[in-house]
Amino acid sequence: MNPSTPARPAPQPLTLLDARAVPLQFRLDVRIRERGLAHVAAIKAQLAARAAQRTDIAPARRAA
Repeated sequence: MNPSTPARPAPQPLTLLDARAVPLQFRLDVRIRERGLAHVAAIKAQLAARAAQRTDIAPARRAA
C-alpha cells in the first residue's frame, strides 16, 4: 500500500436494528420489510449465477 494513501477501514456488515430503537418515521411495516428481503435475496441469486457462469467460462478461455 502506498504510505501516502490513508488506510481504509474494514467493511462493516449490515445489521437490522431493534425496531424499538428506530424512530417511528423510519420504521417499516412487515410487508415492506419482506419485499425488501425478497429483493435482496433475488439480487444475491443473480450475482451468484453470474459468478458461477464466469468460473465456468474462465477455464475455456485459457484452453483456447
